[in-house]
Amino acid sequence: MNKYFLLFFLFCLTCISSLKAQKFDELAKTPPMGWNSWNRFACDINEEIIRGVADKMVESGLRDAGYVYLNLDDCWHGKRDSLGFITADPVKFPSGIKALADYIHSKGLKIGIYSDAGRQTCGGRPGSFGHEYQDAQMYAKWGIDYLKYDWCTTEDINPIGAYHLMSDAIRAAGRPILFSMCEWGHSKPWTWAKDTGHMWRTTGDIYNCFDCVDEHPGWKAFGVMQILDMQEGLRKYAGPGHWNDPDMLEVGNGQAVNQDRAHFTMWCMLAAPLILGNDIRNMSAETKKIVMNKEVIALDQDTLGVQGLKVATQDSIEVWFKPLAGGDWAFCLLNRSKVDKEYSIHWQKFNFDDEVSKRSTNFYNTTYAINNLWTKKSEGNTSKDKKVLVPAQDVVLYRLSKGK
Repeated sequence: MNKYFLLFFLFCLTCISSLKAQKFDELAKTPPMGWNSWNRFACDINEEIIRGVADKMVESGLRDAGYVYLNLDDCWHGKRDSLGFITADPVKFPSGIKALADYIHSKGLKIGIYSDAGRQTCGGRPGSFGHEYQDAQMYAKWGIDYLKYDWCTTEDINPIGAYHLMSDAIRAAGRPILFSMCEWGHSKPWTWAKDTGHMWRTTGDIYNCFDCVDEHPGWKAFGVMQILDMQEGLRKYAGPGHWNDPDMLEVGNGQAVNQDRAHFTMWCMLAAPLILGNDIRNMSAETKKIVMNKEVIALDQDTLGVQGLKVATQDSIEVWFKPLAGGDWAFCLLNRSKVDKEYSIHWQKFNFDDEVSKRSTNFYNTTYAINNLWTKKSEGNTSKDKKVLVPAQDVVLYRLSKGK
């Protein structure tokens, strides 16, 4: 009897050790799109701002363009009650999160919220450490659709265990909530989190700068180009339901229009989540034109779900391809320099087989129609090479359409 009991015990241990956190698989089949409060407002958020953003997401057409998540970042929190359940800041959110969620849902939008795997959030509010199941239950009760889960004050906490725990808590609460893991890429979550979260940060925080680093004692924030470089080698880990997240967009927060256009384009080429971070209540026509370009958004939201790849670099010009459903390709020239550059496109130089998508460009046997997605003009086809001018810190972006 003891022998059989021991075998049964070992079998149970094996089963338990093989269990993985299980997210809600039906979510994030394409990269999530929405808005987050942090990049523009940081801790200065309140109920009035969020309701105003919700109104504008509908009025501006952002919702209909695909931006459906309205996400509160840090500093919405009040204190925990006598039982340990989290409450909203009574001054900033006097109506409570449930009432706010109901309002956002009435607009045809979804609501996101923020917490932290540590003892405190990055803004000094109560973290979820030790309260994971309570917090997940409260989020479900409020009607939350998206959770961004940060990584401040996490000394001596194992990230794999911490994120698995919150993923399990969300599943146990019973409401499908998109789980956005913000661990900053330290533990290489792309290698272990496919079944845990729907997206994971690959880097530290983005900084509102096209090409620079913001140095702080003990940490750094990174410009758009620095974060772009950090995505190298990660594309094989992304796909429908599990996305690499190079952080939220800074488009509309004060960079030049050409830089914003390049920033938005490259996030679409990366099949990155498109989470706006500007004040959309006062959005310029130029910003609106960038973030609502449906043809560029379509590259990001392409159902094949494959991240783009850099295939060549020449004199500050990077050449990027992204395979698309139906045999099309996105083709992008990124000029990282501060001066305009001419570039000669020799299509036959770019015959290659993509290991991730199992697609071939096959320029030898295929002629593609060339459509410029920013000028919205047709530029012939790939039967002839062509010269283009790539403006400084800007892009030339084509959709190469097969059989047209």
